[in-house]
Amino acid sequence: MTTPAAALAARLPVRWVGAAARALYPRLEPELARLADYCPAGGTAVDVGSWYGPWARRLADRCDRVVAVEPVAHLAGYLRTSLPGNVRVVHGAACDREGTARLWLPEGDQGDRGLSSLTRSGVHAHSVEVPALTVDALGLGDVVFVKMDVDGGELPALRGAEGTLARQRPALLIELEARIQEPAPVVGLLAGLGYQGWVLPDRAWVALADFDLAAHQERTEHLVHRGMLRRTLSPGGARSGTAARRERYVNSVLFLPEGRDPGYARAAPYGA
Repeated sequence: MTTPAAALAARLPVRWVGAAARALYPRLEPELARLADYCPAGGTAVDVGSWYGPWARRLADRCDRVVAVEPVAHLAGYLRTSLPGNVRVVHGAACDREGTARLWLPEGDQGDRGLSSLTRSGVHAHSVEVPALTVDALGLGDVVFVKMDVDGGELPALRGAEGTLARQRPALLIELEARIQEPAPVVGLLAGLGYQGWVLPDRAWVALADFDLAAHQERTEHLVHRGMLRRTLSPGGARSGTAARRERYVNSVLFLPEGRDPGYARAAPYGA
């Protein structure tokens, strides 16, 4: 279902929507405001599924270089004109092979809603052909952080990045939603590569092993359907009380190599 705010955004200049997204996202996704916990200063960050660039913009201030991967052509064009000079924009969809792929979008959407995916779900009505690429093929040598928001295409995107993960051991932040794709295969793949998961339900990081992500998302899914603007202004919904005001829909999982805890990056800049 399209929210009124999303319908309005589709009529506004792309630069206005991009500016709003970058301003609102640190409140909508507090993991973005906590970059210093897991993303060492310097090095290269990779933003897979960059959309309007809220993550790429923040990463550009912290890292020496950022590679923003975006499959929607007009959004990739917008990113090239709006992001700082240390950001390289790549038009394509990250998966486990190179060539072309079908990118699925909701009815009436050209990619602006941030729901495009290589994996078709019930919200998708039409598709376009886009370049397909792998993170490994980008040829990056100093990756400290990878963010992935690919709406169900996590496994192929991660398989296409296994060489980078094995050699360089970057932190990863991946959007996982049980209503779109079962998280267990992704968690299992990364566990096999020596990664452990963490989530940020409130102010403190919690080990994913101690947090029932699927149950939490089922309980708070109603928040998703309120749209970005309403969730940002009232993340806890209509219920009263301090606990209710803090409640939010957690769908970002931080994965760190075994032996690292959130906060390590504050004392370990790139190269340390």
